[in-house]
Amino acid sequence: MTEQDDARREPLPLRAAETTPDRPWPVRHLAPKIADYVQRMPPVWIEGQVLDLKRWNSTCFLTLRDTDVDMSISVTTSAAVVARLGKGVGDGAHLVVHARPTYHLKRGSLAFAADDVRLVGLGELLARIEHLKGVLAAEGLFDERRKRPLPFLPRVVGLVCAQQGDAEHDVVSNARLRWPAVRFEIRRVTVQGPRAVAEVGAAIAELDARPEVEVVVVARGGGSFEDLLPFSNEALVRAAAACRTPLVSAIGHHLDAPLLDLVADLRASTPTDAAKRIVPDVAEERARLAQVRLRTRAALTQRLAREQAGLDHWRSRPALARPTTLVDAHAARVATLRDQGRRALHHAVEHASAEVRGLAAQVRALSPAATLDRGYAVVQRADGGVVRDPADVAAGDELRVRVARGELAARVEVASD
Repeated sequence: MTEQDDARREPLPLRAAETTPDRPWPVRHLAPKIADYVQRMPPVWIEGQVLDLKRWNSTCFLTLRDTDVDMSISVTTSAAVVARLGKGVGDGAHLVVHARPTYHLKRGSLAFAADDVRLVGLGELLARIEHLKGVLAAEGLFDERRKRPLPFLPRVVGLVCAQQGDAEHDVVSNARLRWPAVRFEIRRVTVQGPRAVAEVGAAIAELDARPEVEVVVVARGGGSFEDLLPFSNEALVRAAAACRTPLVSAIGHHLDAPLLDLVADLRASTPTDAAKRIVPDVAEERARLAQVRLRTRAALTQRLAREQAGLDHWRSRPALARPTTLVDAHAARVATLRDQGRRALHHAVEHASAEVRGLAAQVRALSPAATLDRGYAVVQRADGGVVRDPADVAAGDELRVRVARGELAARVEVASD
């Protein structure tokens, strides 16, 4: 479109709110307005962490990154300004810059031109960490009741470590020396500098999402205070607190104490110490099993000996040595009473027999049978009456004559007076 075409068109809206789909602003019209607006902004002091510092001739280009959120800006400054800070300026350094915003028309990008650059002092960083430590402690993130015990024998261990370094070797080799069957899920990430927080946090979340991983180890072989700053970053500490899998922090050495150590379920002084804490030593476990076996056998033997001694003691008592002792006296008394009863019964029977014999003699003496034995007879009528007088019968009466050996039949022929 030519300038004559532009002249024939209606004039452009003066303000952005007046633009419409039919009357838009062209880019060439918008860009100068943005540049003019940005140009009127005053300089500002900005704090951030250095990322991708590059030097080109007399100019330094760097990205200043926020340490808590994924946000950054581009900064340019003179190499002389950066040189005044010495060799301490590099990726991962914390800077405060005094810069003015600038807008590049052709690229449509915003940048900052710095005229003063200062390193954030160590004391100030420590004060910030202490303040953050107090805030997180007040929220209960460091509470001992939140800490979970490590599994005795994890099948799979998640390891977050540097892409190159000794931490991975220290953890893996020492753990496998102690328990050869242990398996590792390793995530190699950046463990210092501006990318460390995001990469370590993402690795923890990824391992936490894997159900076979039973413990997560974050390992780094120590370093300077500045190198360990990412492990005191609030975003990373909260990511570790949100991890549901037991977490072991093995960041530094004995004197290093980043905030990640406080929120972790277990703090290991070194990566080697972490390897010793996450898996048992198979040799030690075998020795313990052997010792437990010996103690168990000794305890069982002692218990059996004690029980046998107690059993022998009770068996030696008269009641168990001769169980019939308690009934022997009663058996003797029963035998005596039985003999006495037998003798008394025999005496009673003999006495009764004598009496029976006497009574039998008396009965025989008084019995008519005895009289009959002497030759007498008893004469009875047919009705059974005994004939005592001849007048009791008449001629022709039938009679029974009873003698000692039987009876005879008789008839009265002549009755006498």
